[in-house]
Amino acid sequence: MKDKRALLLLMALSSVVLLLSFAYKKRIVKVYLIGDSTVADYSLEKDFETKRYPVTGWGQVFQPFLKAGNLKKLNFIIKGDSALVDDRAKGGRSTRTFFEEGRWAAVYQSLQKDDLVRMQFGHNDGAVDKPERYVNIPGYKEYLRLFVDQTREKGAIPVLLTPVARNYPWKDGKLSNVHGEYPEAVKTVADEKHALFLSGRTKDNTHFQPEGATAVAGLVYEAMTQLNNSTNKK
Repeated sequence: MKDKRALLLLMALSSVVLLLSFAYKKRIVKVYLIGDSTVADYSLEKDFETKRYPVTGWGQVFQPFLKAGNLKKLNFIIKGDSALVDDRAKGGRSTRTFFEEGRWAAVYQSLQKDDLVRMQFGHNDGAVDKPERYVNIPGYKEYLRLFVDQTREKGAIPVLLTPVARNYPWKDGKLSNVHGEYPEAVKTVADEKHALFLSGRTKDNTHFQPEGATAVAGLVYEAMTQLNNSTNKK
């Protein structure tokens, strides 16, 4: 009789454990990255090892900064048990071409509530000599507004970043601003939309190598920990 009771108790406990395992579902937040070559994951390219290496976008090495211990400092914005980087950035794209090629539509369709969309454009938008990419300031703002608004439609959180400053040209010991009004345009849209905003003050030579990309990714993570949750109104 005692053996039978013990068996029944064990079966009951097993059932409870099984039910609890189904009741708790791990919440994985996706962190989408959209932008240009400075953000892109070059390891996804077919010719990465033969032609592109060691070129590296900071998004390519951002995942290690979202390990469990680091997420504690981001719990005001990443509302899940873990975070997975989904880098959709592509070299040579401006806000307009990223949209026209259907790349934004693919992100939009995949978005879930509480996901993050971090957007960094500007290197190609300002390329006046490349009309296939160029977007003027009013158009640039409009595309950023569209990305922000549609991100929020899905209950996800937009984060705007200014383009990373190029480490040239230097004149009289000072670094010139090659991006013109584009960085300020990002801030203007962020203020207008009450969206989270990061300044990409780090310098690069247009394309990073692994060490530089990792350094930038670390700076982006640290800047994220300083964001004030109250700036994200919706």
